[in-house]
Amino acid sequence: MKVKKRDTVKEPDLEYGNYSYADYLTWQMEEVVELIQGKIFKKAAAAPKRIHQRISIKLAAKLYYFLEGKPCQVYDAPFDVRFPKASKADHQIHDVVQPDICVICDREKLDDRGCLGAPDLIVEILSPSNSKTELKHKFKLYESNGVREYWIIHAETQDLLIYSLTNGKYVPSLILTSGDVVESNVIVGFKLDLEEFFGDIE
Repeated sequence: MKVKKRDTVKEPDLEYGNYSYADYLTWQMEEVVELIQGKIFKKAAAAPKRIHQRISIKLAAKLYYFLEGKPCQVYDAPFDVRFPKASKADHQIHDVVQPDICVICDREKLDDRGCLGAPDLIVEILSPSNSKTELKHKFKLYESNGVREYWIIHAETQDLLIYSLTNGKYVPSLILTSGDVVESNVIVGFKLDLEEFFGDIE
């Protein structure tokens, strides 16, 4: 969520760690923020690097055209994904993130505010400003909430790591790079030739 700050709205305390989606909806901040276990994580104030955006839009487009006419739908950031625990009530949800790309196959999870529940596939494109959050906090969040496949793309080195959920735990692939063809186990039939994909991204 990214909105302009108003003088009449008090900024949340970044050290406090028990905020909910209901709180999140009231914030008027210039930064993009996410909630993980009730704690605020600020994303970089500046726009992502151009290479990040090139990778994001190209992969989202490939997924979009592949999924046309199929039950699954692809969304890119900013798009709120809420992970409910015991209750779906806004004040009981303490995990709200904005993945770079996500694919949802159960349309009952979609509403006007985004996705309520685990997407089937999440893609995060790493940059120096977000690597720690993605690799540590989001890994645990996605694994514990049943995101079936989690792709991590390193924009600078142009490689890809896939975590597949097996018996409730993520199993990593080998590092995939130019010359490899990636095939999703969740989006059946979707393949990505990394040499072709990264060929015009520089």
